[in-house]
Amino acid sequence: MSTTKTTGERIDTLQEKIQQLENQKKQLLQKQKADERKARNHRLCKRGAYLESIIPDTIPLTDEQFYQFLDKTLKTDYARKILDGFTAQKDKTATAKAVIAEQGGD
Repeated sequence: MSTTKTTGERIDTLQEKIQQLENQKKQLLQKQKADERKARNHRLCKRGAYLESIIPDTIPLTDEQFYQFLDKTLKTDYARKILDGFTAQKDKTATAKAVIAEQGGD
């Protein structure tokens, strides 16, 4: 008896492998989404807790009052300048790292 597979059998084997790989991909995508949700939740809780710790007077506010407070406080020109400064600093650092990487450095 020959152990050589027919073309149809090889196609079936490949189809099974494709299905297994598709299932693995699906599982990895689900894990990636779960990890991203977990990281986002952690970041939101951490930042919210920090905000409450430095401005404890906001704790008794309703959600609407809290949102208005943040809007009126953080959408000022002064707050925008500060944020733009941090963003520019981050961009400058990223650009410098890219240049170093292109030159073969770490």
